[in-house]
Amino acid sequence: MEDGGHRQSGRFRTAAVAVVGSAHLVHDTYTAFLPPLIPELMRRLALSRAEAGSLTVFLQAPSLLQPLIGHLGDRRDLRWLVAAAPGLTALAMAWLPLAPGFPAAAALLLVAGLSSAALHALAPPIAGRMSGPALGRGMGFWMVGGELGRAVGPAVIVSGISLFGSRSSPWLALGGVLASIILFFRARRWPRVEEEEDRRGLGLAEGLRRLAPLLGPLAGLVFFRAFLLAAVTTYLPLFLRERGAGLWLSGAALTILEAAGVLGALLGGSVSDRVGRRRILAGSLAGASVLLVALSEFSGAARLAVLPALGFVALAATPVVMAVSQEVDPSRRSLANGVYMALSFTIRSLVVVAVGALADRFGMGPTYLGCAAAGLCGIPFALLLPRPPRQSG
Repeated sequence: MEDGGHRQSGRFRTAAVAVVGSAHLVHDTYTAFLPPLIPELMRRLALSRAEAGSLTVFLQAPSLLQPLIGHLGDRRDLRWLVAAAPGLTALAMAWLPLAPGFPAAAALLLVAGLSSAALHALAPPIAGRMSGPALGRGMGFWMVGGELGRAVGPAVIVSGISLFGSRSSPWLALGGVLASIILFFRARRWPRVEEEEDRRGLGLAEGLRRLAPLLGPLAGLVFFRAFLLAAVTTYLPLFLRERGAGLWLSGAALTILEAAGVLGALLGGSVSDRVGRRRILAGSLAGASVLLVALSEFSGAARLAVLPALGFVALAATPVVMAVSQEVDPSRRSLANGVYMALSFTIRSLVVVAVGALADRFGMGPTYLGCAAAGLCGIPFALLLPRPPRQSG
């Protein structure tokens, strides 16, 4: 095995890892309420477009705290916080349609954002500890949960409000609260940090120093891959509309791509356990770049046929990056995962704006070709990612 996860002791605890992935599904179902609610909040609260757009910041900005949360998770038993997250987020997001004003809406989103930051910093390392030698597979389970939640969430909130009205929306929180109750009982079976890992000397500065070989290549990989992700997710409907596709096809195309990405995330992590993390990452970047060029150059049915392949290949890399982050120093899994999540949030937010500016200046076609070139530039950084410790060869 060239650079896959080093062989940890234990076995893959399928049911337990699936429970953590299911918590991700339930949680992200609720955070996905925000985009479809923005038009209603604008109307009811008389918000400007800028104010409505800023609501997203309150939900996402707490992601910057994930390295600190992860550091605490490496030193303390925070399983209870993971269990509480779906319920807390559900309560905040389900009350959002009834917020009496902008400050209340912002406060609810900040609560949901903090809860989300805790879950995303702490839960993947918990799943990783229960994945034994198949860390990539475990991260695949985690990613599938999130992808499904983001797909289901908008339908849940729109259907609930359409059928029962905005005043009934708090009842939608019951699913998240029930999930947290179940997780509190299940969490007792999850491994405690002190059972598996030496916590002596786990200072934040020391932890970051130990992660230094990871940070440079990881930042470069995340930066260049963000151009690919912006093209294939954020700007895909706009690109297709400008190429003559109708509203339905533009929206359906994103669904097709994301659905294929669910399968890619699951298989990409599992395959990386056997053939190596860096090979899968480099292959994903190269394949997604080529397919993005094909999407830009093809038309009609040929372009539509590219979409599932592009989604599968592009999104297959995400669980692999998470596995690489956790392997560098297993005693600091949560810190490494938190650093990755914070880097991903910050860089992707900036790159989405940059890609939009490039599209305004040069048009979507040339911008898509530029995003494909950026994906290829990420390959050297993927190959520079450190191997896990104690690996022979």
